[in-house]
Amino acid sequence: MTLLIMKTNNSKVLLYPGKSKLILKISGKKEDVDFIKTLQYYVYDSEYRRWLITKNKSNYEALKNHFGDRLEIVSDESLLEYSKRKPEISVIRYKRGRIRIVVDYDFQLIQLIKSFPYYYWDIENKWWTTVYTESVINSLKDYAKQNGYVYKFSEYRNPGILPRIDKYSDPAFRKCPEEYTNKLKVMRYSDSTVKSYKSHFEEFINFYKTKEIKEISEEEIKEFLRYLVVERRVSESYQNVAINAIKFYYEKVLGEERKFYYLERPRKEKVLPVVLSKEEVFKMIRKTINLKHRAIIMLIYSAGLRISEAINMRVEDIDSKRNLVIIRQAKGKKDRTSLLSEKTLETLREYYRLYEPKVYLFEGRNGEKYTASSIQKIVKRAAWRAGIMKKVTTHTLRHSFATHLLEQGVNLRYIQDLLGHSSSKTTEIYTHISSRSYEGIKNPLDDIE
Repeated sequence: MTLLIMKTNNSKVLLYPGKSKLILKISGKKEDVDFIKTLQYYVYDSEYRRWLITKNKSNYEALKNHFGDRLEIVSDESLLEYSKRKPEISVIRYKRGRIRIVVDYDFQLIQLIKSFPYYYWDIENKWWTTVYTESVINSLKDYAKQNGYVYKFSEYRNPGILPRIDKYSDPAFRKCPEEYTNKLKVMRYSDSTVKSYKSHFEEFINFYKTKEIKEISEEEIKEFLRYLVVERRVSESYQNVAINAIKFYYEKVLGEERKFYYLERPRKEKVLPVVLSKEEVFKMIRKTINLKHRAIIMLIYSAGLRISEAINMRVEDIDSKRNLVIIRQAKGKKDRTSLLSEKTLETLREYYRLYEPKVYLFEGRNGEKYTASSIQKIVKRAAWRAGIMKKVTTHTLRHSFATHLLEQGVNLRYIQDLLGHSSSKTTEIYTHISSRSYEGIKNPLDDIE
């Protein structure tokens, strides 16, 4: 007897737990089908009239909870005729810059996956993850074609994700304690970090809004983090900021020792940054008619600036005599210098004569700093006008600057200092490079006509 001719009544559900897939045979009741469509990575096998579901703990527990006594485990693989089905390479894009690869064991295929950048084997869910690039996708497609695999690609959408606690719809919403905010400011955290920490800490204390903050236990902290991962399904970086915001209160505000509690940090998945070609950057500049906007894009790219560094740049930070840009108190409270392109200097002089900024290099209508959102809009608008389909942000210009220098043969050590990245071999707070160190380095922006 095979599974193909086994009869199932309205209550019986047959399940075979394979090596990488849960194989399910149901009667087709609408409520059962709707439930299966809430699981992670399912597909209906019309040839054998059964459901194939990725084998992981979450899916397995969900099936047992939903079907209960109706579920019958099939232990004889011969009942399934599973070997007749063509092998698959199932690729799921589950977040920006990352994909999951679900496959049966194949030594050569596993070796191919291990050649991809930042690969990772998820032992619990039994899938591989790696970066989402055209090269990776083409390699998987070629392997599937050459080895008789069925290649499938899909975009994953999380069903039923809980939203963040909304302070505007909750009259009992607790605001961040004033002592927390004051401590952040006393310790000279940046405005963006203060805003981010306050927001994350408010989400935490409103999760336990009936408890005094000081009485929240270590286990309750872990339960909140579990809620972020399982029910909110936040990213690794979001969870990391939440952890840091909570730790700041107990360790810095209350003065507790670092061993007061232990929080297991998530593994951070790496993604490859979006990088523009020189031609794409130059096209963005040419398509930007507004002089101030063009000066902003040129300076950010040619000096490799972070958006906060461009916002805080003052008029006197442009050293035209030494062709340097001075970045003061950047990330990590470090001062540094970077390259000043001759073409950028020409544009800045023209901009200065027309706009006459007083304090900050780029000022709003009332002399205040330019906002981060305004600069992001300028960059996105320039990319759209240039016909660039990539996801372009201000930080994309910084990544592109570093990449283009590396392609010109500039030493990585110089690039590291230009960008203000901390060295893994030193604990120095400030890094300074004299103008002589930059002699002979051609700024990539100077290639533009």
